[in-house]
Amino acid sequence: MNAPHAGAVLEQLIERSRRLGEDRSLVVFGGGNTSAKATVADHLGRERPIMWVKGSGSDLVSAKSDDFPALRLDDLLPLMELTELSDDEMIDLVSRALVDPASKRPSIETLLHAFLPFTHIDHVHADAICALTNHAEGERTTREALGDGFAYIDWIRPGFRLSKIVGELSHYDGVVLAQHGLITWAEDSDACLARTRSVVGQVRDFVEANAMTRAEPPARCPDMPAEEQEQLLLHLRGSVSATGHRILRVDERLRRIADRTDITELLSASVSSADHMLRIKPWSLAVPAGADAERARQAVAGYVADYDSYVEGHADAMPVGHHGHDPMPKVMLVPGVGGITAAADRTEATALADVALHTHEVAAATRDAFGAPTAMAESETFAFDYWPMELYKLTLRPAPKPFAGRVVVVTGAASGIGRAVSLHLAALGANLVLADIDAARLDAVGVEVVDAGAHDPLVVAGDQADGAVVDRMLSGTIGHYGGIDGIVSNAGIGVTGELHDLTDDDWDRALRINLTSSFLLTRAAMRALRVQGIGGSLVYIASKNAFGPGAGFGAYSVSKAGMVQLMRIAALEGGPAGIRANAVNPDAVFDNSGLWDGGLRQQRAAAHGIAPEDLETFYASRNLLHRRVTTSDVAAAVSYLLSDDSSRTTGAVIPVDGGVAGAFPR
Repeated sequence: MNAPHAGAVLEQLIERSRRLGEDRSLVVFGGGNTSAKATVADHLGRERPIMWVKGSGSDLVSAKSDDFPALRLDDLLPLMELTELSDDEMIDLVSRALVDPASKRPSIETLLHAFLPFTHIDHVHADAICALTNHAEGERTTREALGDGFAYIDWIRPGFRLSKIVGELSHYDGVVLAQHGLITWAEDSDACLARTRSVVGQVRDFVEANAMTRAEPPARCPDMPAEEQEQLLLHLRGSVSATGHRILRVDERLRRIADRTDITELLSASVSSADHMLRIKPWSLAVPAGADAERARQAVAGYVADYDSYVEGHADAMPVGHHGHDPMPKVMLVPGVGGITAAADRTEATALADVALHTHEVAAATRDAFGAPTAMAESETFAFDYWPMELYKLTLRPAPKPFAGRVVVVTGAASGIGRAVSLHLAALGANLVLADIDAARLDAVGVEVVDAGAHDPLVVAGDQADGAVVDRMLSGTIGHYGGIDGIVSNAGIGVTGELHDLTDDDWDRALRINLTSSFLLTRAAMRALRVQGIGGSLVYIASKNAFGPGAGFGAYSVSKAGMVQLMRIAALEGGPAGIRANAVNPDAVFDNSGLWDGGLRQQRAAAHGIAPEDLETFYASRNLLHRRVTTSDVAAAVSYLLSDDSSRTTGAVIPVDGGVAGAFPR
């Protein structure tokens, strides 16, 4: 093997891998594997052959050097002489060949790359290759498309057996694996990339040429009306969240699959490639055309029953102590809508849609060009679903956060308590809708949420005391996330003045912004939560003044007392539907708060006969604990009331005021 300097070889591998990963028709997220070989000096200065191969679960598009563990070929090549090797034995021996035992676990197809005597090797799961092979005449069409220069192998699960078979085919130009993609090689990295692209392009042209002689005009169902789609999303989200909260994401790219009249046949082909299986399970759910909410629920129930039967029918093959995966569908195809994916967040939901798009378009391309697509044997799909070598990839994903899959609306999110609550819930994994009238500050909080490592929030600027704005926000929330789990009603202002001095406008403004906005959000949220059918939590940011009012702060105190009463009514009316309602009563929160703008600090200081700069200290001195109340203190109470930890609490008020005796709940 005459290879350039080892460092250059690794850089070439990384660059080639990224370029392959950029094309999702070649590899989906986490799929495919690449390798390169070189010689390096060991600790005694001896030249030893090594191989870098993609680490298990790594994504090619973002490949970096840490994603390619190095292995000693002297420890791998002798394994070619064995006749049998179990998965556990293979994993052990491959691990022992690692140059750095602390590096990433290498690909499950490490031996396949090691046994082929070439410097650069690509294994892609290209859509075009799967369309070419995933039918009864796959071997014949492969010969027609590529000639005799490419070997063809029917589906064999990755492992030692497949690696050894492929290793003995190095005299071919490449290898086509049914339902598993294409393997190509070269001594030069650029030549290897060009070879992969050229072969896939040749196959794509062949598939398209065959489809031209058979294709029928694409079906197009009428668009589902917006109101029907909203109701459908709420019902579907309620159904698929029965075993854990999930958001829903609509993907119109899947419309061309969902609208097809042969959708049932396409879905019966299962996944197009083994790399798709862990994300969308053996199949997607086709929701009947024109289905109303009840029929959609029935479709989900039927899917769950079928999945339970699928698991029960293969119980003997299930690993000891394993009780199966979540039975809920991850991908639902709805005529007139497209694909609807269910996940903890929109990033994962998008990845599911990407996989579904590729796997079902492969089935459609196969159907249009060569006839009925064939599925991998059910015994294989089941075994793969519980195969430790693939399940290991799932362990690489971070543990779900406490609020994963939950959707929470926070009003008044641009500053103070609303900002702190938003950042706290984001850290807990919530999917957020941030609302405020201050668009610029709201956008800044949205950036802060993302910078903190959370998911992109849905940001909605507008007057929360305007019913039309609130209704549009809830409709947008349902369209974006599929539903809602909780609200934090926090929009508010401070209005000062003794009763005899208050103007009509001052009074109306305090009630409209502090109380009417809460009513409007409550009404819209409760309507959605009742349809969704999985309960919910409404949290109201009231005030110490609700129970302990202050002179000169009457309009504010009345509005906050009204909010507490609104909460109690919501608890009474929402209880039978599992909807909880509770309030938090903070006192004098100053950090990053806009409440004190416009002279309010000066006015309240004057009312207490102190200097404005002493106001925070004054409020802390009057509570029993003599502590300042921060926005983080309030955020912690809010997250408790939104969580399942408070699942038996409704109609309650939690003071976060340091202990103001005159404002004790009563």
